[in-house]
Amino acid sequence: MDRQFNHVQSGDIRLRVAVEGEGPLVLMVHGWPESWYSWRHQMGPIAQAGYTAAALDVRGYGGSDRPHPVGAYDMQSIVGDLQAVADRLGGGRAILVGHDWGAPIVWNSALVDPVRFTAVAGLAIPHLGVGKAPFIDIARKLFTDKGRFFYQIYIQDEGVAEAELEADVRGGLRKLYYVLSGDAPAGAWPGDKVHGDTLTHRLIDPEVFPAWMSAADLDYFVSEFEGSGFRGPFNRYRNFHRDFAWLSQFAERRIEQPSLFVSGAQDMALKMFGHDVEPRMREVLSDLRGYHLIEDCGHWTQQEKPDEVNALLLDWLSRI
Repeated sequence: MDRQFNHVQSGDIRLRVAVEGEGPLVLMVHGWPESWYSWRHQMGPIAQAGYTAAALDVRGYGGSDRPHPVGAYDMQSIVGDLQAVADRLGGGRAILVGHDWGAPIVWNSALVDPVRFTAVAGLAIPHLGVGKAPFIDIARKLFTDKGRFFYQIYIQDEGVAEAELEADVRGGLRKLYYVLSGDAPAGAWPGDKVHGDTLTHRLIDPEVFPAWMSAADLDYFVSEFEGSGFRGPFNRYRNFHRDFAWLSQFAERRIEQPSLFVSGAQDMALKMFGHDVEPRMREVLSDLRGYHLIEDCGHWTQQEKPDEVNALLLDWLSRI
């Protein structure tokens, strides 16, 4: 099927959306540091199954607009972007699929707007409810106050992380993609990094890159970030207090729509949430229809194991 790029207006922001196929809208939302291209393996199979497969460039990334203010990247604004895409491409309805930062975006979109968003799947990052405090405050106590490095704390100071990654986009992406993948050896992420270290300090740049990301794939991501820079993507991490203030009104609400969770069994991000993730998810998701851990898979779920992810997504879609 032919793939095309559409542009959707969301307020004063123009969003680029890759689209393939016809039928009910399945809107896929990427994480950091990625783009619509992260869903390249999913779009064709979903379109062939009878859906409009759409993969968004989140604001700040790729071909979408990149407003400068930090507040332009709060959760409420980005949920509004998904609503605009659902209205324009899905007749006011969409099934959501998100990975990494895209997962909290789709979980919260489904939470606050159950009419537009009829089902939701999250990859890598689970939904555990709104929480009792802004996550960044909890992270400071767990990491910074103990002198430990935590990447989301490092990102808080505007311009610092941007300067590091933009000085060597290719090298930074290679290190991040590798160290969080299922191909990296145990301990590839230095557990003894201290507060004050940089993001890519002591990360491995492998001589041979994992086969799941070809040279052409890496070239595409590098080109996108050389064009967009990293300020917009990093601004998403600078809105925890705004997000908490807005989402607190929905703290007692459960996600009632059909849902799905998929993660790599070796994903460092999932391990941050402890060992009882599934029962905690079932407390806040009324219709969780699958909780799947894919073996030999790290954080880049749908890129590392596209066949396994596609099978799970298509089965779930067929049952909603």
